[in-house]
Amino acid sequence: MTSLSSNPKERAYGRFTAQMALDIAAPHTWPAAIVPVAVATSLAIATGYQVSATLAVVLLAICILMQSSVNTFNDYYDYVKGTDSSEDDVDPTDAVLIYNNVNPRSALVFAIALLISAFVLGGYVIYHAGLIPLAIGAVGAVFVVLYSAGKTPISYLPLGEAVSGIVMGGLIPLACYQVLTGVLTPLAMLWALPEILGIGLIMFTNNTCDIEKDIVAHRRTLSVLLNREKARTLYHAILWLWLIAIILIVGVFFTQGLIMIPFMLLSTYPLLKALRSNPLAPNTRQAAMSQICSVNIALGAWYAAAILASNSVIVW
Repeated sequence: MTSLSSNPKERAYGRFTAQMALDIAAPHTWPAAIVPVAVATSLAIATGYQVSATLAVVLLAICILMQSSVNTFNDYYDYVKGTDSSEDDVDPTDAVLIYNNVNPRSALVFAIALLISAFVLGGYVIYHAGLIPLAIGAVGAVFVVLYSAGKTPISYLPLGEAVSGIVMGGLIPLACYQVLTGVLTPLAMLWALPEILGIGLIMFTNNTCDIEKDIVAHRRTLSVLLNREKARTLYHAILWLWLIAIILIVGVFFTQGLIMIPFMLLSTYPLLKALRSNPLAPNTRQAAMSQICSVNIALGAWYAAAILASNSVIVW
């Protein structure tokens, strides 16, 4: 295990570089921020609203900043608590504090700066859309901090998948749709269900691969409680539910978009097959994370395309 020295003066740290900052922000996880914004933008267009490209870009930047902040906070607290070590099967670029002699407090400052930057950009959004997105963003920011910080962070409980899915996959589309249209509707959360499931699976993938490591760290994640065999069974069921949710939502609300579904199934079949075949074990963690992120991008893009292919939405 790696931990901080009890006396910082005993240790000479190197510089926290721009490349390290980019690595710890984990761009490979950004689909969890990008796809929900793309879906929300498609929803706004499909429901007949004129969308501001500037607002859409600012929303995208805010969501990427918040996702990067989550990643950085998580790496910082895992390092401080000794959860991460060089013995784990991770890419060195995905474990900046483990493989580089830098002051971990630099990462903490960077995480806070990312969060502050997101709220600064949020000022522009609030100016155009009012206080509703601020309230939704504040809820998201609270969960960003609680996910990794505190005596018992959310990442140590069997709630991580649900929280990450609802916050990133649900609240982001809800807030973005309200900003782009001026309308706050619970339908936006229903339409975001595929993103809630997809982003929740990113966390489920990570936690199932890390079962042994999390047991040692006294983490009681959903995967730890279930064990790998049962976790994979539930994982595969959610994969099916994800596909079914897309087909049903498009079929009920965006009927003309059904023309895109066969193309979605054909193009994503190889990705889904590879992901289903992955044992979700420590030695396949890197491959599994790459696969689930690729599936999120593919299904999210096809879902957005199906929404756009519909000239109008049917609201019951």
